[in-house]
Amino acid sequence: MKELVVISGKGGTGKTSIVSSFAALANPAVLADCDVDAADLHLILDPTVVREENFSGGNRAEILQDRCTACGLCHELCRFDAIIPNASANGNPTYRVDPIACEGCGVCAHFCPEQAIDFSPAVNGKWFVSDTRFGPMVHAKLGIAEENSGKLVAHVRTHAKQIAQEKQMDLILIDGPPGTGCPVIASITGADLILAVTEPTLSGLHDLNRIFKLARHFDIPMLVCVNKWDLNPEITEKIELQARNNQVGVCGRIRYDRSVTEAQLKVQSVIEHGNSPAAEDIMKVWEKVSGKIRQN
Repeated sequence: MKELVVISGKGGTGKTSIVSSFAALANPAVLADCDVDAADLHLILDPTVVREENFSGGNRAEILQDRCTACGLCHELCRFDAIIPNASANGNPTYRVDPIACEGCGVCAHFCPEQAIDFSPAVNGKWFVSDTRFGPMVHAKLGIAEENSGKLVAHVRTHAKQIAQEKQMDLILIDGPPGTGCPVIASITGADLILAVTEPTLSGLHDLNRIFKLARHFDIPMLVCVNKWDLNPEITEKIELQARNNQVGVCGRIRYDRSVTEAQLKVQSVIEHGNSPAAEDIMKVWEKVSGKIRQN
């Protein structure tokens, strides 16, 4: 079983369009959308959800008012200022937990003399297993203002691997999150190959250097693809030179092509939409990527 992770230094570089096209070319494969903060692979693949589960990445405190004696110990011990004093109708102090400020450390519940603080698992989001026209897909949606996206990414990858083993499928295609933070680290750790999709801008050049350092730190083979390269050939040359200087292979360039947007409007991958310059370029990139992952 091989894991290919497609990532980018920033959002909007076209990695999801490339992943959906790879799914069409690799058919079948297990798909995993690990951009749990802003998942959008489902917008192209139009999945049918067959399983939906809540995700809990930690616990959250809640004061049980019928047990609370308002001793104030939780307020004194909380290092995150998440316990807020209130005045009740009779003038006696009461306390409540600010769910935004609460870090779920559990100190208040542990030391409460009246056991008046409920410390139950918090629902941080949902994860799904779906059927698509290119194979099974595991994806998720993190709740608004919720944390633990790295844990949710790991959860998605774990279930994608389980499905691959059950169905004896030898490839997992992962649409990773942008950037280099915790969700990206959770997406690439232990993967067989990273494809970094960038665009010919100065920010793309800068962000790619951060990805090089990340891949080198985790000792994961990596390839680079420049999307919409013809919008700035000069920066494209600099990006490819930077890749070679970091001993990273360049697997191709993809031209700017309006057919990519047309395909999205029709809920299709670029490959499905028909012959176009972008589809031709993506097929060439896939040949090099699939060849590289078979070597690893």
